[in-house]
Amino acid sequence: MKMKKLGRTGMDVSALCLGCMTYGVPERGPHPWTLPEEESRPLIKKALDLGINFFDTANFYSDGTSEEIVGRALRDYGNRDSLVIATKCYFPLSQAPNAGGLSRKAIFQSIDASLKRLGTDYVDLFQIHRWDYATPIEVTLEALHDVVKAGKARYLGASSMFAWQFAKALFTADRHGWTRFATMQDHYNLLHREEEREMHPLCADQGVAIIPWSPLARGRLTRDWDESSARQQSDEVGKTLYRKTEEADRQVVEKVAEIAAMRGVSRAQVALSWVASRQSVTAPIIGASKPQHLDDAVAALRLRLNEQETEALEELYVPHAPVGFS
Repeated sequence: MKMKKLGRTGMDVSALCLGCMTYGVPERGPHPWTLPEEESRPLIKKALDLGINFFDTANFYSDGTSEEIVGRALRDYGNRDSLVIATKCYFPLSQAPNAGGLSRKAIFQSIDASLKRLGTDYVDLFQIHRWDYATPIEVTLEALHDVVKAGKARYLGASSMFAWQFAKALFTADRHGWTRFATMQDHYNLLHREEEREMHPLCADQGVAIIPWSPLARGRLTRDWDESSARQQSDEVGKTLYRKTEEADRQVVEKVAEIAAMRGVSRAQVALSWVASRQSVTAPIIGASKPQHLDDAVAALRLRLNEQETEALEELYVPHAPVGFS
């Protein structure tokens, strides 16, 4: 497994990050397609065996049970000193006041609860899941800085916001001498490339690592357009991400299939190879509900698309409205 530096942190991470939204009690939270613990553990172990040391979860996933399952598996199978564990805060786990958002109170409640569920003294990367329009960014950043200074997180990250918001957060942190965001987890794949306009150049300029979510467009790039899956049918968020550009997106999916057939590899390998090869990307966040998903992901790192193939994949793209920010 190829290792890469995570932005300016000096920390080594695998060139793939295992996204752990797939692992959680199906009856808890908004994702009924998740895998229970007995089905999740073999996949987490296989990821470790393949050399993946970077694991991303969130307090919101499956009502906190994702953190619990991942934490137990990593304690049993992994070496904490070499692992990079990331989690997130923002979305509420209940309807109670102060259960979500990015106030100082919510942030400290969230990190303490996440550490308890994960069974660890610290996380390597603590991320804000979305921008909180109801809380001044100064309040959020000072609280996050104090989380780092308390030893509960090593580094900070952000996810899915407008470039102007991220620039404001970086500037504000620098102005006050607070810990700045080291990573950006954004929505980026062959069907959604809007981040190339402003976010990725900003991150390159500021030395921020990009760890994109949904590099396979929630599976749409891995199968025929008219095919579906149990997850896709129940994924309400996914339904909002691509429905306005279906005709153009279908052509991209068909081109992925064409190139995969010519190369004799899976479609997932072609689509993921394209994301992983972007100069701006550090580690795509992959989902894996079957062992072959992990094998495909590792194989994608070895696949090199030529200039003609890359151009054929990219030329079909049309502008998309920014989505996934809320």
